[in-house]
Amino acid sequence: MSINKALVAQRFAKAGQSYVEHAVVQKQISAQLFEYLKVYCPQNLDSVLEIGCGSGNLTHLFDSYFRVEQLFLNDLYADVDQHFLNFKSPLNLPFIKGRPKVDWLIGDIEQLTLPQSLDAVISSSALQWMLDLPALLQQIHAALKPNAYFGFSTFGPDNLTEIKKLTGQGLNYIDLQSLKRQLEQQDFQVLFIEQEVKQIYFDHPKSVLQHLKATGVTATAKSHRWTKQSLQQFYIDYQHFYDEQGFRLTYHPIYVIARRIA
Repeated sequence: MSINKALVAQRFAKAGQSYVEHAVVQKQISAQLFEYLKVYCPQNLDSVLEIGCGSGNLTHLFDSYFRVEQLFLNDLYADVDQHFLNFKSPLNLPFIKGRPKVDWLIGDIEQLTLPQSLDAVISSSALQWMLDLPALLQQIHAALKPNAYFGFSTFGPDNLTEIKKLTGQGLNYIDLQSLKRQLEQQDFQVLFIEQEVKQIYFDHPKSVLQHLKATGVTATAKSHRWTKQSLQQFYIDYQHFYDEQGFRLTYHPIYVIARRIA
């Protein structure tokens, strides 16, 4: 499916506050990615770019452990900065020693000029929205210093599989082996790659849709238009994904730590 980036920005901006509350899986994924970053990346870094910082799940964890001089934060919409108030110096004073200097890169990362000579690029639950991932990987490779790190999570083909089966709506997710191959083709050494399946449960199919809306992940190219009849049919069909724990929704994160080959 093609992706309308303007619609993606609009949906995530609208879901800004509810995302913090409802994106429990994305928060878990950020925490897991952070643990892998701690294993592979040096603690002191001059400059780091985060793609799709969102509500700051990964950013705040990263800042709690890594010592970064310059932090570039990217997202599609400017209001995202509401989640980063603790990154602002009081009364516009210079940044406190030990805290990163923050620069914002607002907009579609595929259309922006990336900062250069980076020590690391990080991203959690964002790269599945890219229209041309190989081209972005090439840009990231060029933006990194030799032997610098690229750590990210994205989603695999079983992500939100229940929704795709019932509505036909969803992104075209990349599988682990294809992702590894694309990275290697762009001269990345894949140090670590792993996938998992995470399932969360709801008391009613309506709650599934409310969860998806609250986390902004319904922002595919054309909005699925519900009628009263199609909504009732969706509720009936979703019974297929019911077990003793409730109505299932599947997430399929893939974690990667790679390094630019010198």
